[in-house]
Formats: sequence, C-alpha cells, structure tokens
Amino acid sequence: MLFKISAVVCLSGCSFLPAKTFETPKNDPQSQVVPQNTIAPPPILASSNDPNFVVGVVQKVGSAVVRIDSSRTVTSQTPEEFEDPFFRRFFGDTVPSQPRQRVERGSGSGFIINSSGQILTNSHVVDGADTVTVTLKDGRTFNGKVLGEDPVTDVAVIKIAANNLPTLSIGNSDALQPGEAVIAIGNPLGLNNTVTSGIISATGRSSSDIGASDKRVDYIQTDAAINPGNSGGPLLNVRGQVIAMNTAIIRGAQGLGFAIPINTAQRIAQELIANGKVEHPYLGIQMVTLTPEIKERINNELGDRINLTTDRGVLLVNVVPRSPAFVAGLKSGDVIRSINNQPVNKIEEVQKLVENTKIGNSLQMQVERNGQITQIAVKPAPLPIRRES
Repeated sequence: MLFKISAVVCLSGCSFLPAKTFETPKNDPQSQVVPQNTIAPPPILASSNDPNFVVGVVQKVGSAVVRIDSSRTVTSQTPEEFEDPFFRRFFGDTVPSQPRQRVERGSGSGFIINSSGQILTNSHVVDGADTVTVTLKDGRTFNGKVLGEDPVTDVAVIKIAANNLPTLSIGNSDALQPGEAVIAIGNPLGLNNTVTSGIISATGRSSSDIGASDKRVDYIQTDAAINPGNSGGPLLNVRGQVIAMNTAIIRGAQGLGFAIPINTAQRIAQELIANGKVEHPYLGIQMVTLTPEIKERINNELGDRINLTTDRGVLLVNVVPRSPAFVAGLKSGDVIRSINNQPVNKIEEVQKLVENTKIGNSLQMQVERNGQITQIAVKPAPLPIRRES
C-alpha cells in the first residue's frame, strides 16, 4: 500500500453505519418566500392532498409486510494457550477441551413479492441462519427457506409454504425525487407492524458516502424513522407502491436512514430466485479519488518511486496479488483516466462501470503511469465473497 488514506474504497442489521459528522446548512430567507394569506402545507401532505393518506396506504398493504426471526449457531474454538500443560496444571478439567457453541438470534422485516410465498428482505437479516421463521400480520407463522442471498447488495429472498398471500406492488425507484412523501413499515426493536412516515431526503447516495464501502448500491436517503428491526421492510410511496427496502442507519444520528432502491433489489432478487446467487465483477484493486492535495502528498513522500503528473482520475493504492488487475499488469500508483472510452474522475464512476460489465468481458482502461499513457485490458472475475465464521 502506498500510504494511509481514510477514503480508500476496495472494489472487490438495520445495519449500523459508522457515526458521521454533517454540517447543518443555513436557511436562506430569500428562497422561502410564501405569498401573503397563503398557508403552505407540509411536504408530506402536499404530495398526497390527503392528510390521512398514510392510513389508507397501511390498510392497503400492511398485511404484505412480515416479521422475520432468525437464529444461527456460532462455534468458538478453545484458545491455543489453554491447551498448554502449564495452564492445565492450574485449571485442570475446567478448561474447555471442545469448541464451544452459542446461538445468536435476530429479527428483521420483509415483504411478500409473490402470492406463492416469496419474500424480499436484507441479506444481513438471514446471513448464516440455521432457522428462519416468518410471522404474518394475521399471526400465522411459517418456517422460511433462504432461496439465496447477496451480501454485496444486502438483498436476500426467502420462501414460505403458503399460497394466496397478499403482495406489494412495485414502483419505479429511478423516477424518485427528494421531497417525495414516503412510509416505512416494519418491526423495529421487536415492535411489530410499526408505521413511520417522512420524505425522501436524497437519492443516489453512494456506498462510500455513507461509510459502507463493501457494498455496491446507490442508496435512497429518508428521514422516516428507521431502527434495528426495520431491516428488510418496505419504503412506500403515497400510492402504496414499494420504492425501496430499508437497510441501514448511521449510529447516533437522527433522520438519516438508507434504503436500497427497489429496481436494484428486484434485479438482484430475480437472479437469486433463478440461480441462488449473484456474481459481481471483480478487479482486485483499492483506489481513491485523486485530488491536488493527494497528488502533492504522494509526490512529496514517494517521489523517488512514483511521479504523478495529474491531479484528476482514480489512483490505484493497492493491487491484490493474483487478481484480474494484477494479471493484466495494473500497479499501485497507476491513475485510471478512462474505462471503455468513458472518462472517470471518481471511485464511484469506476465502481458503476465495473458493476455494469459482464464477467469475462474485457474492460479497456486508459492508465497514466509516471506521466506516460498506456492502454490495459482487464477481464473481471467473479467477486470472492467473504462470510463471517
């Protein structure tokens, strides 16, 4: 690795994200002029023209939202130190000689996408689960089978043995705009069938923006209250269509929830149902968006090995041995200027271009190395998935 940079991204429950510091913008009184004798309705009411629209949505779709309880057995090995005869003289048979097991339990939410029992939820809700139990709003419980999960996007599909179930209609997350009213339904902190509402605060939040650089999702941000247990539940528009799946919050913050756009979740779900897994393209690089400050720092500290002549592009900080990037000849210190003739200046742009390519298809990269421009073709391989033991 060249040097320590906190913004490095590796391309390679509700979930808690690291605490972040945000600056509160100052209000501009000139931009908030309201005509006299006119009362502007709150955004959440202006979107629907009905002060009770939340009630109507919940009555329409609430029965399609489920609670998901999971458990998994975790095995912990006896530390090697306790196998030493020295410790055995003092502790005798009280030292565990066999691996110890414990059961971890968790709960989350999900929503029915098919009347025959297919349910969409977060991968982290069912990851490594030995048992999955699904509880419907009417109180019926079913054993759930995980059809597939994708930790890279945090999407999973489970199946229960039931028919004629209520389902949610799917909206279009590509057409969303900040300020639209939304409703979240889920089971936060074990409180079943909890309803909260708010607005879409922002769209297109990259995984690196919110401190989840191991994911490949552009998130929807909402101020609808989301807490642990909401994971996997739907975020709905005023028509009761699901437009995103709630997945993460920033620890210690208020009004900062994040959801996976339903167009992304639905695409991943279709692959999981068909194949049981999703393969993501992988290059094997760690990178950072190049800036004038980073250029100056590298040239000052590593000028005897690397000579950066540009302050724009994406700098490769590390190349994983035996990865596709390594095999193709990419090196630490290279600056990616374009991929398939599309200029790139941010790590998010590289991630999107790689994610949208097919495994095995060559990516033509224009790379600057010590002031010289070179062309390198890289063939992405399937992303290796690391799971918790």
